Amino acid sequence: MLQSVVRSTARKIAPVAMGAMALGSALFSVPPVASGVVFHPGFSDIQLVNVGEVPPTQAQCNAIKRRCFNPTAEQNSYNLTPLLASGHQGQGQTIIIVDAFGSETMRHDLKVFNNAFGLPHMCGEEGTAAGCSGPTFSEFQQGNTSTNPLPSSSNSTGQEDRSAWAIEVALDVEWAHSMAPMANILLVTTPTAETLGVQGFPDFFKAEATVIAQHRGSVITQSFASTEEAFNGGTAALENLRFAFQAAQANRVTVFASSGDFGSAGLLKTPVHVGGTLLPNPAVWWPASDPLVTGVGGTYECTNASTGLTVDSVSPPVNCQSHPGVREVGWIDAGGGFSHVFSKPSSMRGVPDIGLQASSRTGVLIYITNPGYSTNVNDTGWYVIGGTSSSSPQWAGLIAVANEMNGGHQLGYINPALYALASNPATYASDFYDVTTGNNAAFDPPVAGYPATMGWDPVTGLGTPNAANLLPDLIAYVNSH
Repeated sequence: MLQSVVRSTARKIAPVAMGAMALGSALFSVPPVASGVVFHPGFSDIQLVNVGEVPPTQAQCNAIKRRCFNPTAEQNSYNLTPLLASGHQGQGQTIIIVDAFGSETMRHDLKVFNNAFGLPHMCGEEGTAAGCSGPTFSEFQQGNTSTNPLPSSSNSTGQEDRSAWAIEVALDVEWAHSMAPMANILLVTTPTAETLGVQGFPDFFKAEATVIAQHRGSVITQSFASTEEAFNGGTAALENLRFAFQAAQANRVTVFASSGDFGSAGLLKTPVHVGGTLLPNPAVWWPASDPLVTGVGGTYECTNASTGLTVDSVSPPVNCQSHPGVREVGWIDAGGGFSHVFSKPSSMRGVPDIGLQASSRTGVLIYITNPGYSTNVNDTGWYVIGGTSSSSPQWAGLIAVANEMNGGHQLGYINPALYALASNPATYASDFYDVTTGNNAAFDPPVAGYPATMGWDPVTGLGTPNAANLLPDLIAYVNSH
């Protein structure tokens, strides 16, 4: 997710300081910054598995104590395959992906990813001919996205280099496409990354409002966030940025956001360029906490990473091995808790609303060759990646499929429908996989986490989707209310 910090294993330090993260034999490095937290895309962990254009084997992934999901396995795991097989693949819908800067190699990387897994190629990929038919990949740039921030100094805002976002772009584009193979993708890019409301967020939401007003898509996924308490202008500064979500609701555009990769913890960064401080009490991250947004939490996905058809309690990681027979476990880093800004009739809003695979230990594969994101420019190829940044674009793909199933009529704001379906025990059991093990206590101590429990919980929300059952039920509910 966009949170801020590429997460290392040092979960219990505060203030939090990050620069680079060593992962086995691979190193992912963020450009050097002043002390403190740098806010950038919220993927939490990434590991190089294989160079070249051939995807790694599960044996290679298991050797680094992970399992790596391919699109077919992910589609099977969440029971999307019956809908895809019947021709419902998101045709005619457009998924809007919002990221800072973009990636110079996305068109090439998407072609390689589609070649590797037999996914439909998209018009706009590298090498597509004029007159191409089929789904389209395109980009809407707000401003000059080729700029870099000033070098870190006492006067710097601490904004990260644009290359740090290339991985987020690859994850969002490749995995939204994996779940809705015939949907169009519009990548919306902005010239500034987020630094807690001072820069970045205004550009993100102006761009979102623009494409909503132009009716350029039916579902938005955003993998960036800030702790609610971190806005320098307070709650008013946060609320002044909600105009895009209000426009989305009015135009029947579904909006997803990653719930975060810091468990139940929150971070402050004040003043902007100085440093980050771990809050002593649980907190949640916005925009996932916004009631007009569907917040997406995360799990360890313990199904077979090659097929997705069965539970696999034998392969790594230990998080699956220690829960025999359990298909999903609440991810220790999944953002979740209770809003300090937004309320519901009887209490504060709970985050997230729903969940999906997020841990890099049971991660998805991405292909990327964008230069500059690694200390070793030869480290280009296949990575296994995690974060609720993975969960949100996959959910966006599911709703693109649902909109197409609904004759192109957009479902729009889906939160009331999700909770209404879950309130019926039979429908809930049919439409969701209820995640009842694990917790998001990544910083416990000092910040206590929450357990995954029966029904809704502040780790995985209502649970993960059984798409073949849930999507028709969502359509029926929205159309009757």
